[in-house]
Amino acid sequence: MSERPKVVIIGGGFGGLWAANALANKPVDVTLIDRKNHHVFQPLLYQVATAVLSPGEIAQPLRRILHNAKNVEVILGEVVGFDTTNEKVRLEDGSELGFDYLIVAAGARHSYFGNDVWETSAPGLKTLEDAVEMRRRILLAFELAERDAYLTGKQRQLNFVVVGGGPTGVELAGAIADIARQALAKDFKAIDTRKARVILFEGSDRVLGTFTPDLTDSAKKQLEDLGVEVRLNSFVSDIAPGKVKVSDEWIDCDVVLWATGVAASPLGKQLGVETDKAGRVFVETDLSLPGHKNIFIIGDMASIKRENGEPVPGVSPAAMQMGRATAKNVLADLKGKARTDFRYVDKGSMATIGRSKAIAHLFGMKFKGFIAWTMWLWLHVFFLIGFRNRIVVMVEWFWAYLTRERSARLITGDAEDLHDALAFIEGKEAVEFPNDRSTKRKAKARSL
Repeated sequence: MSERPKVVIIGGGFGGLWAANALANKPVDVTLIDRKNHHVFQPLLYQVATAVLSPGEIAQPLRRILHNAKNVEVILGEVVGFDTTNEKVRLEDGSELGFDYLIVAAGARHSYFGNDVWETSAPGLKTLEDAVEMRRRILLAFELAERDAYLTGKQRQLNFVVVGGGPTGVELAGAIADIARQALAKDFKAIDTRKARVILFEGSDRVLGTFTPDLTDSAKKQLEDLGVEVRLNSFVSDIAPGKVKVSDEWIDCDVVLWATGVAASPLGKQLGVETDKAGRVFVETDLSLPGHKNIFIIGDMASIKRENGEPVPGVSPAAMQMGRATAKNVLADLKGKARTDFRYVDKGSMATIGRSKAIAHLFGMKFKGFIAWTMWLWLHVFFLIGFRNRIVVMVEWFWAYLTRERSARLITGDAEDLHDALAFIEGKEAVEFPNDRSTKRKAKARSL
């Protein structure tokens, strides 16, 4: 049996995967645990949600990514707790894994600020399942409007609402507007999809608040040029089937998408240490857990400040850098060398808004419009894992740019989806996720 140090990594996202890659074929035995068998390139999830790309084009099996790492084993499972005293990780099925070093990179989910019941009416976007569900709702809304107009001879108003003016909200709102005004405009006969309203609600006084005011002003104008109604200083106070409440006004809508609020994985609280309001764990300068030098918290789960006092942002570049830095410190320990404090290198930010529309702030320079959009395209293709994925995505983007076609316009589900969607639009009940419905069917079958 190997006596090499055992490193357990929880999570196959950017932080965990980059840590595993940095430890590949080094004198340690690595076990990577994840609830999914694949890594998802989250920055492109919205393109799955808006039918530009298919799920397989932005995801890659973890085993395939790490197949050349002879010392890395991938385990499918869900971690539910820790025994930090005896250095063990507990899995949902009761199994336990021992470790010499533990790297926790379980990521984050969307937060509804204590209103979790809103999730069935307003899904967020963190996983492939979220993206496919959003795609289903968006496309189904157009199909139901066409069906209604064909049967009644009247076109009703189609309303799409996006809550949150951060990068995800801006990307979703711009993409839906482009779908309605370009991609679907010639495919429907009974309705004019160009009349669909896309409303973006943002609680602050500007969208993309992490950018400079001139860039956010440009982003707002680019959204409005696409036909998006941008409502600033607008807080959504309630969500019900088929409508949202902003201030004291209820607004009817066909689809509501949640793009604000982030909560770290609840695993952080299982470690028995202090966390912030979002569940992020306060860590030492080397990303280790206070009182446990062999346990590291990275990515969206870590709460750490930069030299200027500002928090390290919960973005993929930060998670990648944390993963590499943690792996280097583990290897430094084994060589008897001193650890290095984590230093986040901010190379800039960018956000895409729509076809040929984006903003970017890179290396102290600002870009807008087509140039920023082109830079965004190339950067995301560069970081996309898998040679085949890169080629396919480039082809899909090129085709979409030339024709405005969306190649992944599939509505998945069954006959019950139609009933649920109709009930939701009529304001009678919330829409269930297909996974929730499948679970209920299985439970019912077991009771028969």
